[in-house]
Amino acid sequence: MQAVVLAGGLATRMRPHTLHAPKSLLEVAGRPFVDWQLERLAASGLRDVVMCVGYLGDQIRSHVGDGSRYGASVLWSEEGQRLLGTGGAIRAALPLLASTFLVTYGDSYLPFDYSEPLRKLDDCDDCDGVMAIYRNDGRWDASNVQSDGAWVLRYEKGSRDELLDCIDYGAIALRREVIAALPPGEPRGLDLVQSDLARQRRLRAVLARDRFYEIGSIDGLAELDRHLRAGARS
Repeated sequence: MQAVVLAGGLATRMRPHTLHAPKSLLEVAGRPFVDWQLERLAASGLRDVVMCVGYLGDQIRSHVGDGSRYGASVLWSEEGQRLLGTGGAIRAALPLLASTFLVTYGDSYLPFDYSEPLRKLDDCDDCDGVMAIYRNDGRWDASNVQSDGAWVLRYEKGSRDELLDCIDYGAIALRREVIAALPPGEPRGLDLVQSDLARQRRLRAVLARDRFYEIGSIDGLAELDRHLRAGARS
């Protein structure tokens, strides 16, 4: 099973910490964040990893290498000088993509089985994607998903609609042809792909039970640090 990690962002919210180091290498519980993330992916059976990098990506590549010390095999896709957005970065990695793959973000740590959306996608021929969602009710961030439990009925990033009571958990399984249909070399957000699939009723859902963690903010990094340190003591 393949994972695609989007780790090419500028991480402006984490400055000045990310002026000279990419977000993936920020220290969390005594280790660079990417170490925790890749080990968790490998533990879920996703040992074939494509890292999509851009800003200071050479530092991530130098640290991670071929991924063997995490029990993974890592390939690299360089975004280049032009920022392509989350969807555009995956499109740039098209030659490396398997027929189905899981996308996650380079600042997300998800305490669940990363393989679940992929297994669901491989079992169902009536969809082109499976999104992990969390019953958020506005607690951790703005909710952006309406679901009946089996399908993502609506995905609207930045909406304040109260019917959107779930949130994109940070992991979505996709078929390669969904990304192949995007125009190459053009900026595109993954959120637009997700919205289109939901409107077409081609996006299934799996419900995550535990809250997500992220290092895209100072508070988020501190929360994950506490979570990981508590796990190490237990």
